[in-house]
Amino acid sequence: MGSGILERDKGVGVKTATATAPTHLLGWIPLFWSQLLFPGSAPSSEPVSWRRAAIVCVLSGLLLYPCMSFHFFEPDEGRYAQIPREMLESGEWIVPTLQGEPYLDKPPLFYWLVAGSYAIFGFHDWAARLIPALAMHAAILVSFLLGRRIVGEREAFWGALLLTVSPIFLGVGRLLVLDGLLALWVTLAILSAYLAQAGARLHGGWWFTAALASGLGVLTKGPIALLLLVPPLFAHRWLASSSASISWRAWLLFAAIALGINLPWYIAVCVQQPEFARYFFIQHNIERFVEPFDHVRPVWFYLPIVAYGLLPILLFAWPLGRFSMTTQDEVARLRCPGMGFLLLAGVWCVFFFSLAGCKLPTYILPAFPPLCLALGCFVARTDWRHSRWLIGAVVAAWLVQAAANSYFVPAYAQQRSPMADMDAMRERCGKPDIAVVCFPRNVDSVAFHVGRSDFRTFRSKDIDNLLRDLQTRDRTVVLFGHRNSPETLAQRLPANLRMVERRPMGLCESALIERVPGVR
Repeated sequence: MGSGILERDKGVGVKTATATAPTHLLGWIPLFWSQLLFPGSAPSSEPVSWRRAAIVCVLSGLLLYPCMSFHFFEPDEGRYAQIPREMLESGEWIVPTLQGEPYLDKPPLFYWLVAGSYAIFGFHDWAARLIPALAMHAAILVSFLLGRRIVGEREAFWGALLLTVSPIFLGVGRLLVLDGLLALWVTLAILSAYLAQAGARLHGGWWFTAALASGLGVLTKGPIALLLLVPPLFAHRWLASSSASISWRAWLLFAAIALGINLPWYIAVCVQQPEFARYFFIQHNIERFVEPFDHVRPVWFYLPIVAYGLLPILLFAWPLGRFSMTTQDEVARLRCPGMGFLLLAGVWCVFFFSLAGCKLPTYILPAFPPLCLALGCFVARTDWRHSRWLIGAVVAAWLVQAAANSYFVPAYAQQRSPMADMDAMRERCGKPDIAVVCFPRNVDSVAFHVGRSDFRTFRSKDIDNLLRDLQTRDRTVVLFGHRNSPETLAQRLPANLRMVERRPMGLCESALIERVPGVR
């Protein structure tokens, strides 16, 4: 099986177990991992190829920056555009607000960065999307620059190319959601933590970088940043025993850095909003995982998403499988320990979110950088790197994504957006003396573009409260978040209220509700 496990007795020609042979089943798993699955050696150190870095930078940048200005998708993009606007206009940097009410679902780092972009460039859709675009660009460059230290220069180059043409990672991550920024911090933390303990001694600089990135990840979306790092790191340290020792002092330093980044804000928000701790940590982190109250999906939900996100490399699944599983020594030694760690990190991310009851496609964005770097090993270390079929597939994937980003996604957003007729919507909702309510969900992109933060939202279960609210005014504009919502409300309107001037707004509608004089 390998030296140090079974040796041949020179005198009698019989295999005898050495003293290092495991005495229980679990003890064989690390040997199977390190001597059969990933027996290769770490890559030798070599200067960074700035030509390859420039190629990765330019190809990903061309997909990101020329096509950021299109209508917001509701509800997520509208919400994450409006919150930083309110933060900047109100000067309230501790408690995020949405339509003037505290919004405690997420930490504030993403909002702070988008508000900073607004302060520099103004209130534009492209200024909001600049933050996730920069995060995606940085994640690809980090994957290349740090990945080359883990699996090698060519391997990291191919991994970064596969990440660039991924229709999920770069195509979806550039939208105005928090998961792109989280993917950057998790990628930086995972790669830095591996480099910190890959040598004979713990590397303090990389360990500090991993702690810093983890802290920023927690300030972006909560404890999930740590949950995506620690389990694969511990698993790899058990499977590959050659890692450097990490003392309890190093772990205390890691915790101190992460806490130092987060505690000031978490304490400040708990002082102003005492209900935050239970609402955020219990309801939005634990209960959404074990007892989801929205976005409920089956356990296999992410499998087709991962398969689609790893195109075009999964078109070559058969040779990829042979490379990954063969026991032929000359092929097996092409699989290095760093490749094993990257697979652990990527698969753990998919597995963790698959167990969660609440699922959205963007949640697994952090899985793609380590998975693509691992797949880059297959391309760079086999003859497939010279294959015209593979090179053609990568080029075609880049062109398809360029067309989608430049034309199809903006056209789709235009079709769905409530702001498709910008002037008409500003005329209807831009007057501060006319109250605007949303039913049955927020339509925050309208509030963003008309510069208001006083829209009220009534859910379907609150329709009676909505009817009472409508009767307090002579005229109210209602923005309907679903297609069938106007009919639902019209059927419940009392005789003293009437719906007039219904107008389509993308997939939804707006209407003016008037109180009929003299009718009760």
